[in-house]
Amino acid sequence: MREREKLSSRLGFILVSAGCAIGIGNVYRFPLVTGMYGGAIFVLFYLLFVIGLGLPIMLAELAVGRASRLSIANSFAKMERPGQHWHLMKYIGITGNYLLMMFYTTIAGWFIVYFGKFLNASIIKEGATLPASDLFTQVVSNSTLNFAATFATIIICFIICGFGLQKGVEKASKVMMTGLLCLLIGLAIYSCNLNGAREGLKFFLLPSLAKFYAVGPKIVICEAMAQAFFTLSVGIGSIAIFGSYIDKDQNLLAGASWIVALDTFVAFCAGVVIFPACFTYLGGVGVDANHVSASFLFTTLCTVFKAMDYGLLIGLFFFLFMIFASFSTILAVFETITSFWLEGTKLSRRQIVLINIILITILSLPATFTFNIWSNFMPFGMDVITLEDKIVSSLLLPLGSLFYVLFCVTRYGWGFDNFLAEVNTSKAGAKLPRWIRPYMTFVLPLLLIFLLLVTLGII
Repeated sequence: MREREKLSSRLGFILVSAGCAIGIGNVYRFPLVTGMYGGAIFVLFYLLFVIGLGLPIMLAELAVGRASRLSIANSFAKMERPGQHWHLMKYIGITGNYLLMMFYTTIAGWFIVYFGKFLNASIIKEGATLPASDLFTQVVSNSTLNFAATFATIIICFIICGFGLQKGVEKASKVMMTGLLCLLIGLAIYSCNLNGAREGLKFFLLPSLAKFYAVGPKIVICEAMAQAFFTLSVGIGSIAIFGSYIDKDQNLLAGASWIVALDTFVAFCAGVVIFPACFTYLGGVGVDANHVSASFLFTTLCTVFKAMDYGLLIGLFFFLFMIFASFSTILAVFETITSFWLEGTKLSRRQIVLINIILITILSLPATFTFNIWSNFMPFGMDVITLEDKIVSSLLLPLGSLFYVLFCVTRYGWGFDNFLAEVNTSKAGAKLPRWIRPYMTFVLPLLLIFLLLVTLGII
């Protein structure tokens, strides 16, 4: 059996794992749903669910990963007892990781295209004759451009994975996450000095009871629960893999708390960037629940950047930030996929990388061509990117999280005592208390089932 790689430091573990969780959902979805569903009241529920839902599920993933020293492809098979079938969970994980990359790489490619447009200033020339929405349509309808940008994303991220865990994924993630945080803080400071910053921050942070009741408490709470859950990317083993790369002396509760804190910090900073800018240059945010999508970044925000002083530079930094955010997630998932193959085959890391460059390039074609040569292909009345996103976020993530939790807390799985012992192995740092057992055994699974049924439209 080949020797298991390890992350070189606690900081590397936190930044790589946080990079997996932090993505475009933090930047466009969190600030928008906050504004739509009650402002600070929504934020309060969001924070409660991040701690109550996200943190324990993340602990379950990390504990299973570290205890097994394996990816989701084999961790359950190693830890389950004879006659049990927890190993079937690997199909949810493997499917989820590949499906996520089938459309996420295409969206990351759009960021590369827009970064290039701000870098060579063509966004100004094109924007003079085309509205931002038409320019975005022009970009996504260009099949050659979309394929080239998606392929470049796949090549770059898999080449980094090819250098190995420490020299490739960890090293690149440290650079990108540090750059991401510096860029985001800088953009937030700039936005806070805009003329409309006060109104924008009031819109973002002050509660609106009238809107809370107008939208409906059930909707607000369910949306906060969904946002808190999906933003952390838990449930398909892409967090667990990094638990398998750390030693027993690292405190899992502290590590998971840092990951959750960084993810939440990025989401909050994104709101601080977006709302002051929108209120300064657009007089507010004209968006509803039916228009919360990645295109917001390429339409509304590009309109804002063009109106700003130094807007070309601000837009350049923003899309560089988005490249870092998307690439950090892709790197983490590519490492999870690479680990599947390392555990299941005798192939070298570089051979696996080459195979998966070809494989994911082919699998990503439906998403790459969604808005151009295959634009008439609408399975279940949705474009391919929307469909793939819904399968991952509405089905595989909550279902996988439910299995992780049940495996860790029930006597039919690993068991709560074993889970607690693994989480609390390190001698230093905070310990997960035993009194949390009833919550994790009964309340948390019911919340996950409720969320799964809501997002599927069953209740």
